[in-house]
Amino acid sequence: MPGTGLEEVGVPGQSYLRDALTSCTNPLKAIEEFQLENGILLPSLRSMLPLLDLHGVRRLDFNTSVLEELRERLIQHINEIGQKEGRERDKTLKDLLAKSFPVVRVKSLRPVIMCILRNTPVIEDKYLKILVKDRELYNDTDTEVKRQIWKDNQSLFGDEVSPLLSQYIKEKENVLFDHENLTNLFFASSPKVRRQGEVVQKLAHMIGNSVKLYDMVLQFLRTLFLRTHNVHYCTLRAELLMALHDLEVQDIISVDPCHKFTWCLDACIREKNVDIKRSRELQGFLDSIKKGQEQVLGDLSMTLCDPYAINFLATSAMKILHHLINNESMPRDNTVLILLLRMLALGLSAWVMINSQEFKEPKLDSQIVTKFLPALMSLMVDDQVRSLNSKLPPDERESAITIIEHSGPPPDACQAYVQESSVASILAMYYTLHCAKQRDRVGLMRVLGTLANCESDRAFEDPFLHFLVSLLINMTEEFAAEDFCTVIFDEFFFTAIARENVIRHLLKLLWHVHTKLPASRLQTLVKALQPTAQHNEAVHSLYSGLQEKIGTQEEPTPEVQKGSGSPPWSPPLISVPTPAPL
Repeated sequence: MPGTGLEEVGVPGQSYLRDALTSCTNPLKAIEEFQLENGILLPSLRSMLPLLDLHGVRRLDFNTSVLEELRERLIQHINEIGQKEGRERDKTLKDLLAKSFPVVRVKSLRPVIMCILRNTPVIEDKYLKILVKDRELYNDTDTEVKRQIWKDNQSLFGDEVSPLLSQYIKEKENVLFDHENLTNLFFASSPKVRRQGEVVQKLAHMIGNSVKLYDMVLQFLRTLFLRTHNVHYCTLRAELLMALHDLEVQDIISVDPCHKFTWCLDACIREKNVDIKRSRELQGFLDSIKKGQEQVLGDLSMTLCDPYAINFLATSAMKILHHLINNESMPRDNTVLILLLRMLALGLSAWVMINSQEFKEPKLDSQIVTKFLPALMSLMVDDQVRSLNSKLPPDERESAITIIEHSGPPPDACQAYVQESSVASILAMYYTLHCAKQRDRVGLMRVLGTLANCESDRAFEDPFLHFLVSLLINMTEEFAAEDFCTVIFDEFFFTAIARENVIRHLLKLLWHVHTKLPASRLQTLVKALQPTAQHNEAVHSLYSGLQEKIGTQEEPTPEVQKGSGSPPWSPPLISVPTPAPL
């Protein structure tokens, strides 16, 4: 076996056998002598060989079975040595490695060498360099050993991490865009369940207790977040830290300055509540950031930019606003609400802060509290009045007055701040979701169009659209009315129809509500959503599926059955070129 290293450890290898056969006078005798000298050197076993020969057991099979048994015993013994502590263990492993490493390319012996390497706390560079240069050896190396390689080889670590990050993003998008999924919704899973996911656990295992590798992963996540604006990298940053928290990797969680804050926020998200005690902990952490430590705000803002964190903060703020209405209190007097808005502002500024490297907490505009929130609360009061009115005995005149007084366009303050403020945008978006949850047709219609002008187009981000569409599907009956369709499609979705993600969410909505839509409205939508060559394959596939679904559910008229005409309208089954896979 050329290059296997057997000769280096004093075992005659392929070259020795070749030389013996080419220089001898009797090849058969030379082979017999080689077998005798290099076979299993145990007298008790040697006497069994003639018996095995009689049973047709090949010598190779016998030797292989003995080798496997001895190998397993040796690996077990090395693992036992590795469990011990102190210099004696290190010296034993070092000596074993020096004697055995030359045969690392012998596949049957490699597991033994890999076991020694796995149990060696600090591996010498000369061994690591050989493992890196040989792809086959590198692939067979355990993660515990690879960690020592990765510490000084960021590009190689990046190659290993990159497919996992891509897989993570793809999994998130699969949930957001799955047109048939109406149960496993994006915000339904708990933090504990999410961080048990395959990618998070694999990354945690790859990092082990190495602070250096953890820092590298965080740097990858920051870079990708900046490059793509994809907020799922923020989610992964929080989930990875909490996965290491669950594993009690003290080497890392004790040095990550975001750990306590993230842990506290995670507990709030799990409990779906932020009480006074936890709010003081969170606020205390934000207030304790000293001069010279401002860079911590960059990672904190990423933690708060996580869609699950945004969802929790906005939902909690809406609960407090309802509580304030019921108790006739003012927003500015509620300290927990002010903290939630402060954290929202920090999370929503994450990309700008990290991109500019100016680590300064954005100041919450006081007018959001003094002007925007009262305006938003007035809408919520209107909803309550209309709801109460609908339960009272019928009185046409009173009902008409109530509906007119509490159904007009949103106050100017609402519309103005939604355009200018990220915090106001998010709160208006979650108020809209609240209306959709309540199936409040009027409440939804009076505010949804306003979201088309949200600051930074926040209302067209995937987590919100996914949530909104899932709620609109529960209002299927309303799509029979043209005024409802006008608001949903013309005033909201169509304002951003150029965005591919908006098309995908809209196609999902049509998938479930098309049977209730007026024929002319459905025809307009199908034509408007027809994908082009620039759209990816998923859009083309979903569009074709929708056309087929609409076509199969259309009832033919009697005239069509007689062959005397065509239906009033049939979906335009235009063949669209499918782009090459990305």
